[in-house]
Amino acid sequence: MADEVRIIGIDPGLRHCGWGIVESAGNRLSFVACGTISPKTGLALAIRLKTLFEELSAIINSFNPHEAAVEETFVNAGARSALHLGQARGVVLMTPAALGLPVGEYAANLVKKSIVGSGHADKNQIQLMVKTLLPGAEFKSADAADALAIAICHAHHRTQRVIELAST
Repeated sequence: MADEVRIIGIDPGLRHCGWGIVESAGNRLSFVACGTISPKTGLALAIRLKTLFEELSAIINSFNPHEAAVEETFVNAGARSALHLGQARGVVLMTPAALGLPVGEYAANLVKKSIVGSGHADKNQIQLMVKTLLPGAEFKSADAADALAIAICHAHHRTQRVIELAST
């Protein structure tokens, strides 16, 4: 249980894709890094998706996480926006998998409930709890904070699965 596992959490987005990396050792968490990938909006869709792939690949190769976690997206925008977000999410799911990482997916409500205790928490509550759970975490965007929350959610649920497997 005490083995350290490095987890990258990813908040998919075509305009702003947040990423955050934590280390988990049992129930102890520590902040590693976080940031946002923001492909230029004036570029062709294919180039923006390529940018997501290249930058996310570079981050994974640089920080060497063992596992990845991606938020399931809830979209109530127009069909075109939903399609673009779906394409970005596809790249975000495929990139860590192509680099050999197992990928977990988590609903936004589960992430919020895991971090704040309520599935309907707002961005400010999430950011406050991420700072509380990861002292020293520095993030410049809500997307990066959300990505750290996704990584924390994965660490909590991952630990629960390990405990369940050990008791059987």
